[in-house]
Amino acid sequence: MLRILPAGDQALSVEFGDQVSEAVSRRVIAFARRLAREPVPGIIETVPTYRALLVMYDPAKRRGTQLAQDLLALLSSIEEEATGTRRFKVPVCYEGDAALDVAYLAAAKKLTPEAVIALHSGAEYRVYMIGFMPGFAYLGGLPEALFTPRLDVPRALVATGSIGIGGQQACITSFAGPSGWRYLGRTPVRLFDIRRREASLLAPGDSVAFHRIGPDEAAALDRRAAAGEALVEPESL
Repeated sequence: MLRILPAGDQALSVEFGDQVSEAVSRRVIAFARRLAREPVPGIIETVPTYRALLVMYDPAKRRGTQLAQDLLALLSSIEEEATGTRRFKVPVCYEGDAALDVAYLAAAKKLTPEAVIALHSGAEYRVYMIGFMPGFAYLGGLPEALFTPRLDVPRALVATGSIGIGGQQACITSFAGPSGWRYLGRTPVRLFDIRRREASLLAPGDSVAFHRIGPDEAAALDRRAAAGEALVEPESL
């Protein structure tokens, strides 16, 4: 499935499928990267989502119907790119106040808390999109054994860096705020920091692996992150 739909009077939604899948995500990101390499006059910004690319444009410079035709011409020769170009190893503390729902998940899935943590930290995740708030990462790749509904009543506040599960998705929160996700731990890594050249650490197409740390190491990393230090560097894939 491929179609281009208007999204208001200053954007087009280029839809590559009607389901969430890695194959669809690869096409979305490949097209976003092509538009970055080969700028089309009038386009202001593109935003990759799970199954579509939002293309924002200046209607004073380009009519939407004309832009849609130009995009279709480019799409005729689009090639899928690799699953991702960068991999991040993200430290996570699965203990104390950060482990809000570990006990619940262990009971619901008939697993030990250690088994829940091992399943979560042993998976490889794909960043499907950044949204909801600056830097907030929506992840695919959650083990099926951990699929679980969100809370019926959201919590009023969860901490920055909380590591969550919602349905078949996983996430890393970028700022403290309300949430209905289930949370297993917290990372000291700051997903969004305006002091960095690239304020958002992760981007769609990146790969994320979690590794377990203890409370003392998490506290030490929190201090380093507060001072503006980058705690993780990407590996090339």
